[in-house]
Amino acid sequence: MLKTIPSILSPDLLKILMEMGHGDELVIGDGNFPAASLNDRVVRLDGHGAEATLKAILQLYPLDSYAPNAFLMEKVKGDTVQTPIWASYETIAKAGDPAFKGFEQIERYAFYERSRKAYAIVATGESALYANIILKKGVVV
Repeated sequence: MLKTIPSILSPDLLKILMEMGHGDELVIGDGNFPAASLNDRVVRLDGHGAEATLKAILQLYPLDSYAPNAFLMEKVKGDTVQTPIWASYETIAKAGDPAFKGFEQIERYAFYERSRKAYAIVATGESALYANIILKKGVVV
């Protein structure tokens, strides 16, 4: 255990966050997200929700201040499921980093393709649908 580092962040995830450079992207996937089939670098946080994961990551991880820096997987056309977690994500991101520019939405299969190119995927146990996020890393100033 270390002081001031959220205990939800495993040693493997801390290593990945440290390895990442500016412009690298990190995916936070919900419990239904096909993390293992999209990327070889997956950190499992089973039993933890995406909101707590996002909050903990943003305590250490700077968002890119020069480019769009946060993305959501948009709902499939015609899907009527509600996505209240998106409002929670926005509150967490605004509080977590002043560089947060708001979420842009990415079509499902384009989101998967971008996840293949991401530095890593964090696979959570989040049960909310459409609770997938991509964060673009910035620099510490």
